[in-house]
Amino acid sequence: MSTFKNTTSSSVIFFLTGVPGLEAFHTWISIPFCFLYAIALSGNSLVLFAIVTQPSLHEPMYYFLSMLSTTDLGLSVSTLVTMLGIFWFNAREISFNACLSQMFFIQLFTVMESSVLLAMAFDRFVAISDPLRYASILTDLKIAQIGVAIIIRGTLILTPMVVLLKRLSYCHSHVLHHSFCFHPDVMKLSCTDTRINSVVGLTALIITAGVDSIFIILSYLLIIKTVLSITSSEERKKAFSSCISHIGAVAVFYIPLISLSFVHRFGKGVPPYVHTLIANAYLLIPPVMNPIIYSVKTKQIRRAVLKVLHTTATKN
Repeated sequence: MSTFKNTTSSSVIFFLTGVPGLEAFHTWISIPFCFLYAIALSGNSLVLFAIVTQPSLHEPMYYFLSMLSTTDLGLSVSTLVTMLGIFWFNAREISFNACLSQMFFIQLFTVMESSVLLAMAFDRFVAISDPLRYASILTDLKIAQIGVAIIIRGTLILTPMVVLLKRLSYCHSHVLHHSFCFHPDVMKLSCTDTRINSVVGLTALIITAGVDSIFIILSYLLIIKTVLSITSSEERKKAFSSCISHIGAVAVFYIPLISLSFVHRFGKGVPPYVHTLIANAYLLIPPVMNPIIYSVKTKQIRRAVLKVLHTTATKN
């Protein structure tokens, strides 16, 4: 199954891995994974549908939330086939080009989600610090421009990573350590010098999630400063409560992402199943938790979702 001869990238076949040591239980393990995917796909689709169809939600905050739901859907779909294929059919083979395509889209939706979370932090800052100019600053055109910029930014940053992987030769074992293609995992299987690839990958991580997280923190420092300057305790509570959902979304995205990056770079002695669990958490926790967080903590979203469900049930 593994090959050790020098192989050109065009002819490489990689082998994905499920949960190491638990291959005999993959069918049972697939049950919770199917459940999580069902929640992620249905939850984000429902939130997206509610925002599109409910005129009361045609506001900047909810437009950004629709972007977040779209990236979560993309992230879920990018891994659905290979992950469940392994658990159900032991379908481990993936061609080099298919692997690069999956890796690109996983990374792209990850970068886009980070960018959307930054845009949402800016949205909350403007809404709290300058509410009278909120609508004039975040116009529909400006939001559309932000959305296009997010896609272009991710594409430009990630394309060099893919191009550089294609120039490598692969002569080590072709067995990957996850049920999806991940950049550091693919890079480690090369028998040629990967220092440039490592630098480009680390740079991409720093200028996306790294920079975004810094600006999100700065945004919240400014938000806290503004909230503390409000004289009315009731207004302070109201202003801060409007940020709770976004803070939750930031936490469920960055904690698994940072954990996975540290484990890949510094966790040489960490058991393989820990790598697998953290990698799956990185991919599944944000798409699963974001619609739940916003439906529970945001009254307008909760009402809109319940209205959509009620309308659907009535029609049936």
